Amino acid sequence: LIDLIKKKLIMKNKIKSLVIVACSLFALTSCLDTEPVSSLTDQNMWKNEGHYSAFVRGVHSQLRKDLPNLFTLGELRCGHYSDEQSFSIESVTSLYCLNMLDEDNPGLENYAGLYTNINQINLFISKALDTDILSAKERSYYLGEMYGLRAFYYFHLLRSWGNVIWNEDPSTGFEIGNLARPVNSASEVMTNIKKDIQSSIDNFGNDYNFREKKSYWSKAATLMLKAEVFLWSSRQMEGGQADAQEALKALNDIKTNLPNLGLIEDGYANVFDYDNKANKEMIFVIHHGENEYELFNSKWRDGFMPANEVIKNQYDMETGTNFDASIINFGGRIFYPLKPQVYNDFDAMDTRRDVTVKAVYSTETDHAYKGCFPYKYQGLNPKGTTTRYMGDDFPIYRYADLLLLTAEAKSLTNGDPTSEINDIRKRAYADNYDEATIGYPNYPGDNDGIDEVLLRERYKEFLFEGKRWYDLRRFGNEYVFKYTTADPQHPKRLLWPIDKITLTNNSALHQTDGYKTVYQ
Repeated sequence: LIDLIKKKLIMKNKIKSLVIVACSLFALTSCLDTEPVSSLTDQNMWKNEGHYSAFVRGVHSQLRKDLPNLFTLGELRCGHYSDEQSFSIESVTSLYCLNMLDEDNPGLENYAGLYTNINQINLFISKALDTDILSAKERSYYLGEMYGLRAFYYFHLLRSWGNVIWNEDPSTGFEIGNLARPVNSASEVMTNIKKDIQSSIDNFGNDYNFREKKSYWSKAATLMLKAEVFLWSSRQMEGGQADAQEALKALNDIKTNLPNLGLIEDGYANVFDYDNKANKEMIFVIHHGENEYELFNSKWRDGFMPANEVIKNQYDMETGTNFDASIINFGGRIFYPLKPQVYNDFDAMDTRRDVTVKAVYSTETDHAYKGCFPYKYQGLNPKGTTTRYMGDDFPIYRYADLLLLTAEAKSLTNGDPTSEINDIRKRAYADNYDEATIGYPNYPGDNDGIDEVLLRERYKEFLFEGKRWYDLRRFGNEYVFKYTTADPQHPKRLLWPIDKITLTNNSALHQTDGYKTVYQ
């Protein structure tokens, strides 16, 4: 009797979980009529193509909700954030910028929640492989998206925790902490990531089309991911030149089959202009928009943008006056202040500087430099509003990344990265570009070695795009310790600890190497 009651409770919880998931996904598509919650079940959820397309939309919407954690994993430990305010007034969150993660302060819990969408992807793949409702073309495209996205999620997990649980089995009552399973080795996870990438490429076939203004996964996104994955395995998992060559092939595939992609020639600022979304440089973006969904659901403004009452008392050298709060109007709070040196990491002729960061000076007569804040995402400032709306698309992959990944792959395969590096610099320096003084290998510091050159160029090009920590990790621990606050006495702590609740719920898990064992 007790076993029967338990089974009924488990089934009830599973149905309840599925209803919540399904309703949350269907709510994302205003055009889709759904059955009443009380009668929604797994069987009547997959009856037509609209159900599948709605589920795909839901997976992408959940990806947008996961973006702040993905950004945290890829950027906040990277060395250009400070534990002190230079001109703002808020208290500072220093856990990430000081690399103070430990078993009691893991920063992110439950593997940053990334397994939730992995489970949804697993569910979709299992249904799509076993249906005749979808046309062959639609099923293949959907599967191309889902295999690519699953590899994308697992690549974040691999780079952040190393050994993680690989799971392809869908569950309607899924919690990673309740899977009484040990982790798979990082090498096993990497093998499965590469397998998913190949499945994605095979399912896309010759379809290189973009959907939903490049905010849906595509074959080009999979190929960009493949390049990143194989460069990681080349440098970090003994893949060597063979894996670097595979990365180069993936990037050349994009260039060959999508000739309309390219750098925005008319200025770095136009890459991120709110009115220039889905431009030719973008390959895959997380979409945001006015009165729809803000960047990080307003967390970007509240974590990185200055308050109006603070910024109005500061001096803007560009305009020659104090900041006009009614115009700049960010209405934010800076919980993750930038180190003042970030502004000076760019030289004055580099147009990326004033697009990426905004310098703040004192209002005293000497106009002393005080610090800077992120300026790459400026949103829009509708009339009559009290705060700026941060509706910027967030780039995951863009053509500049393709060029610099190509340069990296060439550098690992005895090729010449000069043309790709100089294409980036020509756009960055615009009319100031002079190949004899700025072009590679003539710019000051270019004789530091190609790895330093590429890291420096990627830093300036992709600041605030969630790449810097991963870049340093990929190139090698020596760069992590050189440019961040990570402690070289604890090299294993470049991975993230597992929170106590997850360890308690899953007795088969063990704390990440390098951290203290937590009582389970």
